[in-house]
Amino acid sequence: MTLLDVSIVNVALPSIRDELQLSPAELQWVLSGYALTFGLLLVPAGRFGDARGRRDVFIAGLVLFTLASAAAGLAQSAMWLVVARLVQGAAAGVVNPQVSGLIQQMFAPRERGRPFGLLGATIGVSTAVGPLLGGILIATIGPADGWRWIFYLNVPIGIVAVWLGYRWIPVATERKRRESLDPLGVLLLGVGVVLVLLPLVQEREWHGSGKWLLVVAGAAVLAGFWAWERHYGRARTALVELGLFQVRSYALGALIGLLYFAGFTTIFFIYTLYLQSGLGYSALEAGLAITPFAVGSAAASAIGGRFVQRFGRHMVVGGLVAVIAGLVATDLALRLVPGAGGGWAAALPLLVAGVGSGFVISPNQTLTLAEVPVARAGSAGAVLQTGQRIGTAMGIAAVGSYFFNRLAAGQGDWGGAFRGALWLTVGFVAVALVAALADVLSGRRERVPDSGRDAADVPGR
Repeated sequence: MTLLDVSIVNVALPSIRDELQLSPAELQWVLSGYALTFGLLLVPAGRFGDARGRRDVFIAGLVLFTLASAAAGLAQSAMWLVVARLVQGAAAGVVNPQVSGLIQQMFAPRERGRPFGLLGATIGVSTAVGPLLGGILIATIGPADGWRWIFYLNVPIGIVAVWLGYRWIPVATERKRRESLDPLGVLLLGVGVVLVLLPLVQEREWHGSGKWLLVVAGAAVLAGFWAWERHYGRARTALVELGLFQVRSYALGALIGLLYFAGFTTIFFIYTLYLQSGLGYSALEAGLAITPFAVGSAAASAIGGRFVQRFGRHMVVGGLVAVIAGLVATDLALRLVPGAGGGWAAALPLLVAGVGSGFVISPNQTLTLAEVPVARAGSAGAVLQTGQRIGTAMGIAAVGSYFFNRLAAGQGDWGGAFRGALWLTVGFVAVALVAALADVLSGRRERVPDSGRDAADVPGR
């Protein structure tokens, strides 16, 4: 639910705009507000789950997300919908870090590949299938009320998920820790993340170059956060364990995740716009055209989770190469088959890119968290996801800016704008490939530890 809501709203934006009479700025906040509060809560919520128990925090986040979804569906004004989306994003930020933490808690290191594979499949499918599901709801119910059911759909799912959470998720047997939750660290990180993300998510609405000074200010605040965490961590448990970044698998995996998500999520943003506005596809047809990526990603994620121990970071390298090849072939298919047939001609290349994506997301997450102690699993996973959220915002800002500027300069040349933006997306993935290759070529082949304990607890690690 939480990741689906990142992409499902895209196809409903025209209906929401017409029904609630939203301005462009308000429409942007329906999308960007969710991403902003999502990224803001990840690390504090991950730390809170580590310290107070992940199951209860997970269920509380689900309850809040379900209520916010109902409120969004009932929205009667722009402000109502924007506030509901902000709360939805915050609840998503509470839920998500508990998932990776629970996997770390419930499975020994050698057993984590498969559950992380299923998690990767969920991430890939949720992000990619959003436009299809949104298109089906709008086509079935109609544009006037179809967008409301995009949010209502979460209510029954959320109720069942809360019930199953109480029944199935075990309570940690270890004594819950009562150390300080590092409130100053939470504040510094929150301010820094907001300052960095805000101009990125508002890039199309805030004109001029002055907004980028906020990124500089955010970087300064995050530097202060880093210094505070070093000081605070000498005597107590800091919000972020900075020693994690001295672990090669974690540092490189976090960088790969940031760069890949900068390219990965922008594909659906620009492709959905191109199909609907450039090629005249309906919301449902646009969703169907993207479905091959979701299918390939889901299948490969499940498979990749089982073989990540054997191939390590080499699997991530192969996945990134497949993504690049699939996106380049997509551009070629759209050139060779102009007009409305282009979207269907690109189905096979998108399937290849989806398969590659499945070999990137879940194996990278497994390898990145392999050497993280269970006690820090939630906050470590949250830092990883925060980087992915920042990468997503960065990618959408850069690719979206190029796309719309090229569209304006080309007087409605949707094909040229999309292909140029697609190559910028390929550039982000290529840089992620360089980071993965650097790890492989260094001679340290990343593997999930075979012992039943965390690699971070093994002497010499």
